[in-house]
Amino acid sequence: MLYWLTELSDGGDLFNLFRYITFRAGGAFFTALVFGFLFGRPLINLLKRRQRNGQPIREDGPESHLLTKAGTPTMGGVLILGAIVVATVLWARWDTPYVWIVLFVTMSFGAVGFVDDYQKITQSHAAGVPGRVRLAIGFVIAGIAAYLASLVHPAELTNQLAVPVFKDALLNLSWFFLPFAMFVIVGSANAVNLTDGLDGLAIMPVMIASAALGVIAYAVGRVDFSEYLDVHYVPGTGEILIFCSALIGGGLGFLWYNAPPAAVFMGDTGSLALGGALGAIAVATKHEIVLAIVGGLFVVEALSVIIQVLYFKRTGKRVFLMAPIHHHFEKKGWAEPQIVIRFWIISLILALIGLATLKLR
Repeated sequence: MLYWLTELSDGGDLFNLFRYITFRAGGAFFTALVFGFLFGRPLINLLKRRQRNGQPIREDGPESHLLTKAGTPTMGGVLILGAIVVATVLWARWDTPYVWIVLFVTMSFGAVGFVDDYQKITQSHAAGVPGRVRLAIGFVIAGIAAYLASLVHPAELTNQLAVPVFKDALLNLSWFFLPFAMFVIVGSANAVNLTDGLDGLAIMPVMIASAALGVIAYAVGRVDFSEYLDVHYVPGTGEILIFCSALIGGGLGFLWYNAPPAAVFMGDTGSLALGGALGAIAVATKHEIVLAIVGGLFVVEALSVIIQVLYFKRTGKRVFLMAPIHHHFEKKGWAEPQIVIRFWIISLILALIGLATLKLR
């Protein structure tokens, strides 16, 4: 919205600043951060009044959670999503389809997560919406987003998979691009959802991954940067940096209240939405493979669950003491802050490796 103030500019005044994506990204960050600080406490108080018993705790989870996390309200993801939408709409260009695609995925998965959280609260049970129903709706959302992305991608990149490190390497997926992109978005959403099991564990890696993807979006959206880095130019994706900055600002505002001991959980409202957003950004920027590196922590969390389930069905035994893998380390005696901070460090390392692929050509 504020971008249109450039129409009042003569090229050398304050309004000219709104032409620059980096300036507007900074504005989006601070807008989302202030939104989080302003509305965080009132939202938490509202959720506490509405959720007298807080989020239902899984009975098959770590025993300590029944004591330490009981009574904590959920749906805190509403705070992050509100900050993202307000900041993005205010600071991003409205004529950029990639921003609307990412926002569509974010809010749609957020709505699915909200319904899931609502059912858990009203039914006083940790089950919520059946997993198959959530997956089915998620694939529909992802399918729409993937189709729209394929329509707005440059003709030479449509239905192509960019391979990192190898210069100009493209794999023509043809009709398979649509299900592949759907898998990336839905897989990312559910991987972040599985990671969200300890106070602050998911939100910081999401912000780190968002920062890395924001840099990538800005680079591939500029013809000079893409030529220098030998990456594929996707015009218009630079505006996604606005969204990523808003996510980081909103995430920090939420983390203020989610730091151990958490005053509120983001719930599926936040985790599904933010995970879906990361997947949508990767699809938009043609960096789906790099997402697996940048978001490697989420991949490991998801794989730990898949391995545990498949191995148990086959042998009746467990590979991990408990899955997802952060619970495994809890069972081994690691303190919650130990796990959270070490996972943050791993996320930062993986994000830097993912960014390094931009120049390793």
